[in-house]
Amino acid sequence: MIHGATVIEPLPQLDPVRTAIAKLAQELPCADSEILATKRAFGRVLAEDLLADRDSPALDVSAMDGYAVRLTDLGAGVLPVVGTIPAGAPPQSLPPGAAIRIFTGAPVPAEADCVVRREDTLESPTEIDVQVPASVLSARQNIRRRGENCQAGSVILPAGTVLTPTAVAAVATFAAADLRVRRRVRVVVLNTGDELVELGGAVEAWQIRDSNGPLLEAWLRLHPWIEFVGRQHVGDTLASVMAAIAAHAPTVDAILLTGGVSMGDADYVPEAVEKLGGQVAFHGLPIRPGKPVLGASLNGKLLLGLPGNPVSVAVVSRVVALPLLRKLGGVMTPETGARLAIVQNPDEKTLPLYWFRLVASDAHHQVSLMTSLGSGDLVSLAQSDGYVEVPPGASGPGPWSMNFW
Repeated sequence: MIHGATVIEPLPQLDPVRTAIAKLAQELPCADSEILATKRAFGRVLAEDLLADRDSPALDVSAMDGYAVRLTDLGAGVLPVVGTIPAGAPPQSLPPGAAIRIFTGAPVPAEADCVVRREDTLESPTEIDVQVPASVLSARQNIRRRGENCQAGSVILPAGTVLTPTAVAAVATFAAADLRVRRRVRVVVLNTGDELVELGGAVEAWQIRDSNGPLLEAWLRLHPWIEFVGRQHVGDTLASVMAAIAAHAPTVDAILLTGGVSMGDADYVPEAVEKLGGQVAFHGLPIRPGKPVLGASLNGKLLLGLPGNPVSVAVVSRVVALPLLRKLGGVMTPETGARLAIVQNPDEKTLPLYWFRLVASDAHHQVSLMTSLGSGDLVSLAQSDGYVEVPPGASGPGPWSMNFW
């Protein structure tokens, strides 16, 4: 602290983790492009730069409601009003010694070099008396000049941009009826484990309702540039895991598996990936939760094995899966949602790993660590708002990088 102010430090850099992810990303191709009706393009990813098809504004327009005049005519006192130009109307000519009533966004007559605000005049239906001295008015005042936003041919949005609502506004302004975008990334979820029971089914005390499948499905559906293909329960046998991967790999871009990636006797995902010819980029990362995560490629398809515990699935899907899916989708815009946060209830616990700790935020945006019993604690996960990234050996209030779910 310096004079009561918090010293803001750079965001922690997960170098070994991001290096491993980047290595795998190099093996993954971007999805092909396709032509889509512009009106259906929300949420998709531009496959080529969006160029302005004309200047913006396309001609000189009024910046406000007022009167288009010649500056040289203002010394004459009262000026007759000879017409009205609403927005959307074609330009008109301005006769000498006259004014034309004009609305915001309307085309300015070529002969006019100034727009006088309505509030700076005394108005009648047929004439105006300008109430400000001509010396305080200047050429081009209250006129938005042709091309001042951009000129025809300018790059409005680069390839790789996700078409958010604000980006869609630009597309609607500058694009044609059709747009070239990336095909949606096709993703399937395979949940391994003999102990799993599908959502809503009867469950014995020794069984577990599958939460990982619904979690991943809900998360994937948040991204319009992803096509959620489906999810499947897979039994704990090598043959079952291999068969499920082999069945889906030809028709999807990515397979997200949960469970079966550790060192247990029933953890068959690593062996199945290798026997199918997958190229393993990493198996285990210095993170908690999610250390056993496995990343591989199979004929250009992403195979990502997530641990079976739900907190691990939630965290690893954001930290590891998202940047890899973005590569497949051709997404180039920066990831959003992260901010620096000071933890209000810090402790002195440390780990020799990158630690993603669950946090909750209150109505005043104060962030506090959750009391969590481990990566199987669904209650703390459900009540959390996100997680903070704590580097190896670090502790205290931060500031840490916080990511919201």
